[in-house]
Amino acid sequence: MNESVFNLVRNEHLQDKIVTAEEAALWIEHNMTLGLSGFTRAGDAKAIPMALVERAKREKSLFKVNVFTGASLGPEVDHFMAEAGIINKRLPFQADRSMRSKINSGEIVYIDQHLSHTAELIRNEVLEEIDFAIIEALAITEDGMIIPTTSVGNSAIFVQQAKNIIIELNVSHPGSFEGIHDVYLPAKQGERDPIPLKKVDDRIGTAGIPVDIEKIKGIVVTFQPDAASTIVPPDEETQEIADHLLTFLREEIKAGRLTEKLAPLQSGIGSVANAVFHGFLDSEFSDLEVYSEVLQDAVFDLLDAGKIRFASGCSITLSEEKGQNVYQNLDKYRDKLVLRPQEISNSPEIIRRLGLISINTAVECDIYGNVNSTHICGTKMMNGIGGSGDFARNAKISIFVTKSIAKHGAVSSIVPFVSHVDHTEHDVDVIITEQGYADLRGLSPRERVQVIITNCSHPMYRKQLLAYFEEALERGGQTPHVLEKAFSWHTNFAKNGTMLQEEGQLTGKH
Repeated sequence: MNESVFNLVRNEHLQDKIVTAEEAALWIEHNMTLGLSGFTRAGDAKAIPMALVERAKREKSLFKVNVFTGASLGPEVDHFMAEAGIINKRLPFQADRSMRSKINSGEIVYIDQHLSHTAELIRNEVLEEIDFAIIEALAITEDGMIIPTTSVGNSAIFVQQAKNIIIELNVSHPGSFEGIHDVYLPAKQGERDPIPLKKVDDRIGTAGIPVDIEKIKGIVVTFQPDAASTIVPPDEETQEIADHLLTFLREEIKAGRLTEKLAPLQSGIGSVANAVFHGFLDSEFSDLEVYSEVLQDAVFDLLDAGKIRFASGCSITLSEEKGQNVYQNLDKYRDKLVLRPQEISNSPEIIRRLGLISINTAVECDIYGNVNSTHICGTKMMNGIGGSGDFARNAKISIFVTKSIAKHGAVSSIVPFVSHVDHTEHDVDVIITEQGYADLRGLSPRERVQVIITNCSHPMYRKQLLAYFEEALERGGQTPHVLEKAFSWHTNFAKNGTMLQEEGQLTGKH
């Protein structure tokens, strides 16, 4: 063992546990369940999953495992595991094209979960028992704590509940990450105390993940940086969405429902959410707090600009350029950051207590305020619900953003009835597109329709939406629908490649 690794494996009882990834991969048997560290390309186990892929190619025998994670892994891990055909069951979130294809073909069993729920299901022994937790680490302390890297995710519950543990000691990460984490695990439901977190910057746990060192079967030393985020810069439409968000927040301040400091902010993962968050850069708002899952480029841009006072998350996922800048200068962020387990970052108890403003992305919304955030045309899984439901149900203000059209106008993101419901109308307060915003709070279903169509739908689809609603009104009901036409937009797209209908179709006349 060289001196640098010796300094990272500080518990002397573990210093003879170092093995190769190939050796560790041989310990894993067909039908086992793995708990892999990683949350949205950050802090994911890399070496052993890839060694399993190579082993499967080499042995050419039936070999499948269940894979539990925090969220999506780096593209090379999720992609190659899916392509090698070694995944039986996957949960709770993924974002890889190959894996998505195999999920939709039925080759991979996919359990789409609220991200705060996975730890509870493991703790309550509802899911398969974890045979191996494979956890990326920055170091192992003298007292046996695992210091995570760029994410905490579900690593702590995996370590606590797994039969065996393999640590990937990744020396590519800066040592200054040590001290940024705050690991707190609740007791079983019915036996736990309230989570004692009252402010965004509270620290209530330990600087690492406590571990029974007797369960550590091996340590693999790696040098593999996280995959860079694939977010794209803001465009004209996302800037317009950001402007409408800021207008809404200013109106809340005028009404006395928010102060100039707003409330703790949560932003979902992805280019649209990141771009909308960027809108705060040129605003009057400052001294902001973030209580979220993934801390993306926009959060660090706002930290650099002095707009954000403190940011709490469960992972850091950055573009290549931003990552180099942040990780080379991590010390300047140390007193402004904390990374937690995802069952704490996404805890309904804390989200409700802190009174968050939640901003998440929709695939489509309907005229009554229901939101689909997972399925294309009702059946094809994209990525998963992620943490959006954790925040939407419990936030002080639940906001969903989307562009009003997709595929150059062939698809309307505002439809008569969403083809898959992830967030019911009861959990959606505000919908924002580049066209404007609809504040749905305190409105009946019929009142919501007028606000959503007028403020959020694209002009090319407004007449069509109004025609549907007028026909639905003739049927009556608290939430009027023409059931035989509720999904006609989706079927028209499947048949003709567009949701736009001919003039005669608007009233059902030909």
